[in-house]
Amino acid sequence: VGRAGQLLTKIIESIGLSRQDVFICNVLKCRPPGNRNTLPGEIQNCEPYLFRQLELVQPKVICALGTFAAQTLLKTTATISSLRGKFYEFRGAKLICTFHPAYLLRNPQDKRKTWEDMKMIRTELDR
Repeated sequence: VGRAGQLLTKIIESIGLSRQDVFICNVLKCRPPGNRNTLPGEIQNCEPYLFRQLELVQPKVICALGTFAAQTLLKTTATISSLRGKFYEFRGAKLICTFHPAYLLRNPQDKRKTWEDMKMIRTELDR
């Protein structure tokens, strides 16, 4: 939503897709009260729903946007900078991590890195 959502639309369109071509989902299915940090139990409660969504959609590629999504899916504490730029096997799909659009609004110097990740997605989709 907002400026981050508009940037996400531009990122998606940059590789020849539209928002209608992709399935967007969140690790958490609701925002924690006061927008506080997520508790581990909240992630555990939402994971079955997330994994069922992915099972039904059967994506070829999953793009984890931001630290929270990347660390949750890959079960790691590694930084997004160290996770991005490569594919991981994830439940029968290729998973790539990149910066969240809200982060990019605050750190536009990292847009080039996100563009590189998006080109990798396009190449994978074209296979």
